[in-house]
Amino acid sequence: MERLAGRIMLLHGWRRAALAALAGLVATLGLAPINVPAVGFVSFPVLVWLLDGASGRPGAGLVRRALPAFRIGWCFGFGYFLGGLWWLGAAVLVGGTSFLWALPFAVLGLPMVLGVYHGLAAAAARLAWSDGPGRLFALAASFAAFEWLRGTLLTGFTWNEIGVLAAPVPMLMGSLSVVGLHGLTLLAVFVFALPALLGAPVRGRAAAFSFGAVLLAAHVGFGAWRLAEAPTDTVPDVALRIVQPAILQSDKWDPAEEEENFARLLALTGGGEPAPEGARRLVIWPESAFPFILTDRPDAVTRLADALNPSDTLMAGATRVEGETRDPAARFYNSLYVIDSSGAVREAGDKLHLVPFGEYLPFQAFLEGLGVTQLTRLPGGFSAGAARRIMRAGEGGPSFLPLICYEAIFPDELLGDLELRPDFLLNVTNDAWYGRTPGPYQHLRQAQMTAVAFGLPLVRAANTGISVVTDSVGRPVAGLALGERGTVDAALPARGAPTVFSRWGNLVFAAIVGLFVLLAVGASIRSGRVRH
Repeated sequence: MERLAGRIMLLHGWRRAALAALAGLVATLGLAPINVPAVGFVSFPVLVWLLDGASGRPGAGLVRRALPAFRIGWCFGFGYFLGGLWWLGAAVLVGGTSFLWALPFAVLGLPMVLGVYHGLAAAAARLAWSDGPGRLFALAASFAAFEWLRGTLLTGFTWNEIGVLAAPVPMLMGSLSVVGLHGLTLLAVFVFALPALLGAPVRGRAAAFSFGAVLLAAHVGFGAWRLAEAPTDTVPDVALRIVQPAILQSDKWDPAEEEENFARLLALTGGGEPAPEGARRLVIWPESAFPFILTDRPDAVTRLADALNPSDTLMAGATRVEGETRDPAARFYNSLYVIDSSGAVREAGDKLHLVPFGEYLPFQAFLEGLGVTQLTRLPGGFSAGAARRIMRAGEGGPSFLPLICYEAIFPDELLGDLELRPDFLLNVTNDAWYGRTPGPYQHLRQAQMTAVAFGLPLVRAANTGISVVTDSVGRPVAGLALGERGTVDAALPARGAPTVFSRWGNLVFAAIVGLFVLLAVGASIRSGRVRH
């Protein structure tokens, strides 16, 4: 191991860059649907050894000293995001060649931009580097801090944060309820990097391995305890029916397919297992389920009422418009409707966190003037909702927080919204854009993790899958696989008790970051690596 570490440290030029990118690429094998988190014990030691050899010029300024480490971290991040997000190119190709210009940006450009966060994380860590375990504390704290920034700056994009690698199954998601996703990232980077200490005999190695073993045992043990103690009962007299119509994205907005698509949704709503006698049935359609503006179609409202039973409440993704549909000043929202058995819309919740280049364009007026449109092809794009709020599934029905599409991957944004705890999280999405790629599996994993962090059941309706009901600790109760057409009939699991994360948010994470920074800086000062 010492010989291997030495050879990696001495690499330079394109060989160093290629190995860093390869290490990041290998780490993506821990993401869904492959789910092999052990690859982290390979990728992060390689990153540490590469950073060991990334010393700046003696006497150089701060930026020049950090630049070699930044290059290594950027290459690692580029490989990681390329391997984890290549499937975004599928969305660009849905419309044929219309958006072909965006393919290089989706597949290569986005990883290049996101790699900057990992580059900055590596550079910051290298400034407090040392020979022993201290450098692992520095790397873990720095990665976690910059992953938090990635989920915050420029509207945020926290997809596939490193902590996701440590939570492939519900038993390994329990720690989220205490430290949150960023805290799990911090602890995961430290534990994954531990084999780097085998590269040379260093003081404190045994203590670091012991600490890592305690963290790993606590992660597994606490998760197992959460599963054992979680409620297994269900909400009385509530039956769920999730409709998964499996409509291809190329057909979804085709006027020639409009009638067939709507008829399919109606048929699935009335089909399947009947609700238990006396139970309220909640029917859930996915994001943007209606192939038209519902309020413009009185005939559709009538047909909808005919498909619903008197005890039914429909929650359906829809495009909501303020103003006349053909008015240039009209505002469009990606919304969730609560519809009663007469077909009347009783409540609407609008999406707040829109997808850049998908639902709106940054610098919209300028880019539209150049003929560029977002993937939804809606002139002017969607407008963001004013506020997210807890809604109710009909009069006297259970309460829920609507999360439209990738809003479910931003747990930090929900902290204020979940002070009053709903009965469940409702995630409606349309992952048909991405076909049979890792995208839908990764999206489901992260929605699961958000629900576990708050101790709430997840009810998820996806156009082409994966639709699922999970309990408050992330265990699937019922579901439908990617690409299948049909319904998911299930009871509504009971919510769990408020979690540490739901009460304190990222305070635990911040405290651990502070501790790791002190340990890293202290080790660096002792080794004489910090220059004043």
